[in-house]
Formats: sequence, C-alpha cells, structure tokens
Amino acid sequence: MNFLIDMNLTPRWVAKLIEAGWTASHWSSLGEMNAPDDELMVYAIAHDMIVLTHDLDFSAILATTRGSRPSVVQIRADNVSPEAIGEVVVAAIHQMQTDLKAGALLTIDTQKSRLRLLPLI
Repeated sequence: MNFLIDMNLTPRWVAKLIEAGWTASHWSSLGEMNAPDDELMVYAIAHDMIVLTHDLDFSAILATTRGSRPSVVQIRADNVSPEAIGEVVVAAIHQMQTDLKAGALLTIDTQKSRLRLLPLI
C-alpha cells in the first residue's frame, strides 16, 4: 500500500509507515503546502494512494462526492505523533488492509477503530 500523508501530520509518519512495510510520502514533498484538501484527494486517486490525516474534511469530501476512492485513514487523538499512536495506527491498517485496498474510511483513536466502506451513503 502507498500512503499520502496530509500536512496536518508530521513527516515522521513516512518512516513509521515504511518501517511497517508500506510506501509513504508526505504532501510537503509532493505539492504546495497550502493546497486545498480536494487537490490532495485528486493526487491520491491518480497515484493509487491512501490518505493518512487528522482532518475531518477528507471524510466530508468522500460523503459529499460519494467517492469510492481514495481510501482515507483518519487519526482521532490528541497526540497524533507516530511515537504516541503509531503502533495503534499500524495495527489497525494491517487489520483492515483488504478493505483499504478496495476503498474505505478508517477512523482510528486510542481505544478503537471504525471502518466504513466506500462510497459513503
């Protein structure tokens, strides 16, 4: 799997995801730092990437467009650093990887994960 890490998360997530066996790029190395979220979504679709974010706007975009791509992983925690929640995120992604490859919204917090298949209806 290939991840696109949103600007609201530290670039240290790249190393964490690569360590888990995936590929990853932080948006800061790919596009404009102030690009709108829908631009990241278009890029992720074009490059078969899964968006990793702390931003609720991505799920709203999926809901309003009824999009089936890209998959989005949302981290919902106060401390979103890979050092604090990285193992929880990696474990949830491993567990849900088949659905993420097909198209899904995965929301992860410190206590649980919730998965919704795309498109959101």
